[in-house]
Amino acid sequence: MCEPSVEAEPTAGAGDPPGEQAGAVPEQAEVAAFRRSLGLDSLIDVHTHFMPQRVLAKVWAYFDSAGPLVGRPWPIAYRRDEEQRLRLLREFGVRAFTSMLYPHKPGMARWLNDWAADFAARTPDCLHTATFYAEPSAAGDVRRALEQGARVFKCHLQVGAFDPNDPSLKEVWGTLAEAGVPVVTHCGSGPAPGPFTGPGPIASLLARHPRLPLVVAHLGMPEYEDFLGLAERYEHVMLDTTMAFTPFAEGEAPFPRAALPRLGALADRVLFGSDFPNIPYRYAEALRSLERTGLGADWLRAVCHGNAARLFGL
Repeated sequence: MCEPSVEAEPTAGAGDPPGEQAGAVPEQAEVAAFRRSLGLDSLIDVHTHFMPQRVLAKVWAYFDSAGPLVGRPWPIAYRRDEEQRLRLLREFGVRAFTSMLYPHKPGMARWLNDWAADFAARTPDCLHTATFYAEPSAAGDVRRALEQGARVFKCHLQVGAFDPNDPSLKEVWGTLAEAGVPVVTHCGSGPAPGPFTGPGPIASLLARHPRLPLVVAHLGMPEYEDFLGLAERYEHVMLDTTMAFTPFAEGEAPFPRAALPRLGALADRVLFGSDFPNIPYRYAEALRSLERTGLGADWLRAVCHGNAARLFGL
């Protein structure tokens, strides 16, 4: 999915968000109105993607082809160059964000981490992000990334197609648990299952590392209730809201309304994520979809800012 071969640069300004017709309310204003309604000066987005351009172009091409890990049409709403994407996030009032990136084969993680370290150094509002793959060098790659200043890791079990309990990762998980560095992990089986997605492998991992600060991406879609159960059992497990509750996601994997009180009770361990720029709808829709849960202003303030600010000491 992320083969590191050079691709053509996307056209600047292409892929304008749906609904940005002449005369429409600018999306920046819509997001600002959402923030004002909660009394928030800013947002923190823990699930945004910045990658080397040739890698991102391959990711976009995969979405364009509706590949087997996607399984449906998926137009990229924010297909813009890096500076335009950074500017737009800042115009939305996003105070801090990540550069989620991930390898799909051995030998990629270290050079992706080197790129991410440089990106974080030149982008002060980016939370320095790193990654790893199940390979013999994994422990060394993670130690090196931590020495470079990584504050959050991305683990993509669907794309990587590896078992989080692979022996090559034994030291990785222990190191991250000891360091208290969160790992945003795509471990749910949406939008398409992988050989090691679902709650089972993660439950086994947490049984061995109960203090691991693991962030379940996409609320664990579609196995929402199973991952809620893991968060209820392990106090260091968190969930991010990426794509959850949007019409795009609800059509395929609706969140069970009977489970909303459980999500509300975890108000201090739910984090806002968007998947920007790789979303097929407007950024504002992700926020309004959270609002439509009916979980209330206090929950929204914690999710959209307070919890991540505490987690990362912002």
